[in-house]
Amino acid sequence: MSYLLPHLHSGYAVDQAILAEEDRVVIIRFGRDWDETCMQMDETLVGVAGKLKNFAVIYLVDIDKVPDFNAMYELYDPCTVMFFYRNKHIMVDLGTGNNNKINWALTDKQEFIDIVETVYRGARKGAGLVVSPKDYSTKYKY
Repeated sequence: MSYLLPHLHSGYAVDQAILAEEDRVVIIRFGRDWDETCMQMDETLVGVAGKLKNFAVIYLVDIDKVPDFNAMYELYDPCTVMFFYRNKHIMVDLGTGNNNKINWALTDKQEFIDIVETVYRGARKGAGLVVSPKDYSTKYKY
């Protein structure tokens, strides 16, 4: 499904995508197109892209072809989703302890839309950290 979303092929292209967007949240999925986790996340991203087009734009970056950000953003996971607004990294408190990024595949499209809406509303108000509408502190329901 990754072929349906725009890819950024250089560090400069990533910087320009983040800088150029004034009114929308920039969602960047760092990972590998062939990775199973990324494929699941890409399916969710493709599914929500149409609904989010008015307040968010989605890009994909292959961490093997564009290694510029691997150390800076600690991109050690197979799939990582990060949010930017007006050249500022927007952190999301998901209850996992890592507020910088989503590093697992979100398969529920509505949950992802809710997170992006929360990011957009908080970022427009100037917040650098927003709290997720759902707590992901544990993957397993006991």
